[in-house]
Amino acid sequence: MTSAAEPGSLARRQRELASLYATVKSLTALGELDEVLQSIVHHAHDLIGTDFTYLSLVGADGRLSARASEGTISAEFLAATIPATVGLGGKVLASRSPHWVRDYATSTLIEHDPSFDRLVGPEKLVALLGVPLVIRGEAVGALFAADRSARSFQADEIALLNAFADHAAVALDNARLYEASRTALQQLQDAYRKIERAQAIHEALTGVVLAGGTPGDVAQLLADQLGGSVTLLDRIGAALAHRDAAADPCPGPPAAEPSAIEEARRSGRATTSSGAGGITRSVAAIQAGDSYLGALVWSRRADGAVPDGTDLRTLERATHILGLLILKEQAVAEASERLSGELLTELMLGGPGISPAQRARTRARNIDADRLDLVVVADTPAVSPADLARHLHDIARERAGLAGEHLGRATMILPSADDDRTVEEVHSRLRRSLGGPVLVAGERAAGHDWSRAFALAGRCGAVMRALGHTDLGATTRRYALYAMVFDADRAGDLERFLAGSIGPLVEYDRQRGTDLVDTLTAYYRHRANVAATARALHVHVNTLLKRLDRAGTLLGQGWRDGNDLELRLGLRLHELRASVAAGS
Repeated sequence: MTSAAEPGSLARRQRELASLYATVKSLTALGELDEVLQSIVHHAHDLIGTDFTYLSLVGADGRLSARASEGTISAEFLAATIPATVGLGGKVLASRSPHWVRDYATSTLIEHDPSFDRLVGPEKLVALLGVPLVIRGEAVGALFAADRSARSFQADEIALLNAFADHAAVALDNARLYEASRTALQQLQDAYRKIERAQAIHEALTGVVLAGGTPGDVAQLLADQLGGSVTLLDRIGAALAHRDAAADPCPGPPAAEPSAIEEARRSGRATTSSGAGGITRSVAAIQAGDSYLGALVWSRRADGAVPDGTDLRTLERATHILGLLILKEQAVAEASERLSGELLTELMLGGPGISPAQRARTRARNIDADRLDLVVVADTPAVSPADLARHLHDIARERAGLAGEHLGRATMILPSADDDRTVEEVHSRLRRSLGGPVLVAGERAAGHDWSRAFALAGRCGAVMRALGHTDLGATTRRYALYAMVFDADRAGDLERFLAGSIGPLVEYDRQRGTDLVDTLTAYYRHRANVAATARALHVHVNTLLKRLDRAGTLLGQGWRDGNDLELRLGLRLHELRASVAAGS
């Protein structure tokens, strides 16, 4: 069942993202540098919720100076300056990555500055988190969140403040450009127009996200604004979305050289290269902290307008928007997958039958629990059950079903009018997604007894694999001949059949530690060829003949007269049962 904390956690995450988007939009407007710095600190303080927040910038003298704060109590604290190479800020600037300490005063992981340490007591600063403000590859300052009691900072807090700092750096960059433009307006009018255009694009991108747009919508907006074509690639380089500008599309494939993508990842900047057919491509990596999420490729004709730094920065800023959007979609998808898996397990464990609460919860996901009549179990050695279940989630969403990992197996329950066809379609879809073989077994759930159907499908899948099938989708009806092996309700029938067909051999092996059953299994597998069987068992022919004579004594001397179908079938069922037991 879904825990009470999960909806609250998801709602908190959504509130944080909504607040982040709203904050980003408010910061995109150019303004006075001090006004922007104070706005950054104010929004960061509201977003993170620590006792106080402050922002420091590196000056021309190489010292780190506090420029804005929210929640501080000491006036001297805001006036503090320290060398940019010491303290927590020094670590943040040197590494261009987040760092934090649980107790600043006692921490031995940082180089302390005496003048700053004297201010720690009056300000009651204890726990401190710092994230870098990076503009075009240069760490120009740091944003700090502090608490007045010892604590550890969680990964989601660090990621949220780091993501905010990326956008704050954009706002800071815009503010600095605006301040510079005021001092030389006559010479920088063209640059100002480009910045204004970039700002308009950035606001439009933010608006797309706030309006519930998709990564494809962001790609389309960029293509329309920059011209040419824009392609969004996933982690492995596959195209997730490709959009052309209406006025000037770019012909040819949208592929980018792997080396260009790797360079963009390494440098954190957009890289530009010319390819075949007169096409120029710029690539920017989409990253969230240390996580690589994909890349954005802007393609255009080489004979078109030469892109300037502003266009490339627009491409880089768009990756920040896309990173947040991808993280949001991943969070929503993961929450949906967890809920789907929990509902599936709940139905499995709670059946047969459907409770009113279960019916209401499935209905809330637009799923009719009464129509969930087919259980599918998938298996492949190339992919873990958890990863395979994620592929089943995509199919379940399209077919109004539920998917998840149940008892270590990738499982799905879904409506089906034609079970054989449905299982074949699921197999075909999985094979395309995985690019390799996969085994899919299906069983109809009678009377909403999903647990029994799951057991039958899973054990039937083991039988299929034991029979040598590795790439197939089929229902258990196709393997009715072997039902005694995978149907627990028929275990008694199987025991009686084995006792009547090979019982004396099994008992003899059990009492004396011999292997007559395996010997006869190999004998029939090699078409009663004594020499071939002896080679397969790595024994002398005389040894094999003695074993066959012993089997004849136990079974009766007519066991090789040709009327041995029951014996052969017993040996095969015994072998399959052992394989299924080992697989389970």
